[in-house]
Amino acid sequence: MKYYSLMDKVYSRNNLEQSYLAVRANRGAPGIDGQTVDAYGENLKAELDTLQLELKTGTYKPKPVRRVEIPKPDGSKRPLGVPTVRDRVVQQALLNVMQPIFDPEFHPSSYGYRPGRSCQQAVAKAERFMNQYGLKYVVDMDLSKCFDRLDHDLILQGINRKISDGSVLGLIRQFLEAGVMKDGVYEDTEIGSPQGGVISPLIANIYLDHFDQAMKSKGIRIVRYADDSAPRRRRAVKGPKAMLNRQMREGPSEPPYRWRLQTTVSCFGQKPR
Repeated sequence: MKYYSLMDKVYSRNNLEQSYLAVRANRGAPGIDGQTVDAYGENLKAELDTLQLELKTGTYKPKPVRRVEIPKPDGSKRPLGVPTVRDRVVQQALLNVMQPIFDPEFHPSSYGYRPGRSCQQAVAKAERFMNQYGLKYVVDMDLSKCFDRLDHDLILQGINRKISDGSVLGLIRQFLEAGVMKDGVYEDTEIGSPQGGVISPLIANIYLDHFDQAMKSKGIRIVRYADDSAPRRRRAVKGPKAMLNRQMREGPSEPPYRWRLQTTVSCFGQKPR
């Protein structure tokens, strides 16, 4: 089923009000304008009136996200993009409309950022696969800088499979191309979806579902949580990383996955040779 008219549902007053409540519950830091969630809520009626009018008339324009870098255990830093509160409200409004459309058709072994699913369930599913199918070889795969390398055109192609509302697609492109502010300097965003945006996890799942389904079509059982996945095999292969590269190369040509695979391979007792 394809959806052709959704923008009115995005900017409906009830959806915007519910979206603000979700943003308020999540708290979070201010964006580049310095406005806090509480400050936005102090004049909520006027703020939502303006937001609704801008979305309805096509004059809404998101601000660049504020770049924040979070230290990682390995010494590197994870870049996050913090949208303004009003932009988070709009992203949440989009999420409220889009998630029920896409989520039911995602791969059943995808667990990250999905309602009613958790990392504990992902671990339990992996254990069930091993016990039920006698799988003992595991390819632990991490998609390096996944959010940073998502191709904008391919994101929109993936969304357009289910949604043909040009206003919604245009709004998503605006968020993707809004840019970032780092130390007062503006940077274009020609690729990627800011990790930290409300809509980014759903975008990543839409993008990665193509990979999930390609693995499923080739009989490879996987469990994925966001950008971490663990394909499982009954027998060792000559080169596990080469096997994954071959599966991706021989799978559907769209979308071409433009990221580097960082793979570590293990089995229970010894590494496959």
